[in-house]
Amino acid sequence: MSWRPASKTAASEIDDRRLGWASECDMTSPVPSQNPAAVAAMPADKRAAMLRSGPVVPTLLLLTLPNLIALGSSAVVSIAETAYVGSLGVAALGGIALAFPIFMLMQMLSAGAMGGTISGAISRALGAGNIEAARGLALCAVAIAIALGLTLALLVRGLGEPIFSALGGSGAVLDQALAFSNVAALAIPGIWLANTLSSILRGSGNMGVPAATLLVAGLLQVAVGGAFGLGIGPLPRLGMAGVALGQVAAFWTAALFLLGYLGSSRTAVGLRFDASAIKSSHFAALLRVGCIAMLSPLFSVGSVLVLTRLVAEVGPEALAGYGIGVRLEFLLIPIAFSVGVASVPMVGTALGAGNLARARKVAWTSGGIAFAVLALIGFVMAWMPGLWADLFTNAEPVREAAYAYLGIAGYGFGFFGLGLCLYFAAQGAGRMGGVILAQAARFGIIVAGGSLVLGPGAAAESVFLLSASAMVVMGLGTAAAVALTSWR
Repeated sequence: MSWRPASKTAASEIDDRRLGWASECDMTSPVPSQNPAAVAAMPADKRAAMLRSGPVVPTLLLLTLPNLIALGSSAVVSIAETAYVGSLGVAALGGIALAFPIFMLMQMLSAGAMGGTISGAISRALGAGNIEAARGLALCAVAIAIALGLTLALLVRGLGEPIFSALGGSGAVLDQALAFSNVAALAIPGIWLANTLSSILRGSGNMGVPAATLLVAGLLQVAVGGAFGLGIGPLPRLGMAGVALGQVAAFWTAALFLLGYLGSSRTAVGLRFDASAIKSSHFAALLRVGCIAMLSPLFSVGSVLVLTRLVAEVGPEALAGYGIGVRLEFLLIPIAFSVGVASVPMVGTALGAGNLARARKVAWTSGGIAFAVLALIGFVMAWMPGLWADLFTNAEPVREAAYAYLGIAGYGFGFFGLGLCLYFAAQGAGRMGGVILAQAARFGIIVAGGSLVLGPGAAAESVFLLSASAMVVMGLGTAAAVALTSWR
């Protein structure tokens, strides 16, 4: 690619190649050399210095803390929604078990796959001193979010019935799933936009504003969804459609606030429209890594959907119990997310500055923290499943199924956390191939194993054991991929 020099100032004589950019579109390439003048020209704020050279564990924990606070939002939403959906009946619980993975996929694609890709690309640009590239990436990321959000909303709205039917939904359970998804589809563009804008901020190490915004949005979701779902006070009782309204209100509010915040002068990477900053090279850089990264949540949710289909064959009570148990599994994702997303700007900035050893240390430290926390939760749930399951149902068959799931799958939670956190670290490095193969291995084990355990008289416990085994394979496989992949 040709390179055009800028004006003849001392600072501008440092070209993109000497900043470590082989070309503007090569956002995944680590920096072969770092010119100190470029770094010195950057604003000397504490956040940039912390990302570049702060002690690894304290810095990682400091960046993780706001995300853990926002995790309170996810916990409240998950518990509250499952609780008031449970009050709507067993059919509603079964319906949310069918619909929930689809909408969790929207979160995982926008906040995890593309979100981590956006944060990683921006942090590598900032680490190399290329602020203009970072701003261009931010604008292109917003355009991608709008396009994907609208497309996926239309797909969910139009294909909800065949999808849920293929997963084993029928009768009242299918009706409840559609009542939820037809309204919640309106939230999907807002989900994509809010998570993309949050990821732009995280790329510069700003974890606080996204965390606070999503925390408030979560509380709004609970209030609106509960009020309209249950018909509190003068409001109509809309059932599952009312629960879905909570998502619509929450994510569009968050998206509009973050759009205004990024348009202000308070951010390191401002979001101001500039046609010259929208380049095909930026779109290519984001989509090249992002499209690969999006395979991970597709495999993850695909695994859950296959497991849901297998459990549905056992019976509606087993499906409802599995839905309660797997809701906890999805709740664990934000825990690993909070640590993993904190590692993204640290890994990206380190590689942008040419510090491979620091990038590796950040990755393994974050993975170890996620493994320890999720393994502890898994062991507690395996031994005392009633702490979670009893919050949502008094129906004995449903509760027994939830106990069985947690008692088996809980032992795989630590490996699940390890794999997910290292996935984010790999996004910071822009090296996704190996970790995606590990995700594919999990999905393949579930698909292949499902054909063996499913049949006349199939037991739900066999499906749950299959789930736990696949988590272990994913975690160990991801660790091996990170260890063997060159980040140079």
